[in-house]
Amino acid sequence: MPTRTAAELREEAAREYDAFLATCPARQLLDRISDKWVTLILTALADGPQRYSDLSRRIAGVSQKMLTQTLRSLERDGLLTRSVTPSVPVRVDYELTPLGGTLMPLIASIKTWAETHMPEVHEARTCYDNVSTPA
Repeated sequence: MPTRTAAELREEAAREYDAFLATCPARQLLDRISDKWVTLILTALADGPQRYSDLSRRIAGVSQKMLTQTLRSLERDGLLTRSVTPSVPVRVDYELTPLGGTLMPLIASIKTWAETHMPEVHEARTCYDNVSTPA
């Protein structure tokens, strides 16, 4: 049996990922990055490092608990870093990692698509609701 390098083993493992399987790690990651709060947080951080309070003000509707949980999960996944500066009060900044930065072209495209096509979606919803609602 031939010996395989670590890179070959990683490549083989990557080929085994199938996001259609519930246990697939790629599916778990897709679930994470498709979350609306994740998308909004990453988009906000694309402008550069931000403090927790800045993110909280910028992202309308996110609760303190949800923002904290989402930031922690993104840090765990290696998509952002958290920097603590000892001061009074303590300063905490969040910033995209290089890995997180690789997601930004995709997320920016989806955000732009949603903003561009919202009138068409509204129209489709209205048509659907008018046809689907019994008289």
